[in-house]
Amino acid sequence: MLKSPKAARADDCKTLEQLPNIGPALAADLRRLGIHHPGELRTRDPLQLYQALCRATGKRQDPCVLDTFMAATDFMRGAAPTPWWHYTAQRNQVYGAV
Repeated sequence: MLKSPKAARADDCKTLEQLPNIGPALAADLRRLGIHHPGELRTRDPLQLYQALCRATGKRQDPCVLDTFMAATDFMRGAAPTPWWHYTAQRNQVYGAV
């Protein structure tokens, strides 16, 4: 199976799997939350997505999922593709322990 190429810009991103940092499992999680197109992430709050996923699965997700949601929402708002782990310090500063 071929991997979907990652988008370099938000306007080039047509599927969730094209989002930097998003693989098949997180794409499925986003669909579970009602997100079906990358553009829908432009107006979404990453913490609310993380909390909704925790509720939907009935378990606390690893905080790196929040980092990934932060990276994806920023990318769709025009930021450069950035590895999810670059958001860890920001997550800790903004949200504290999740």
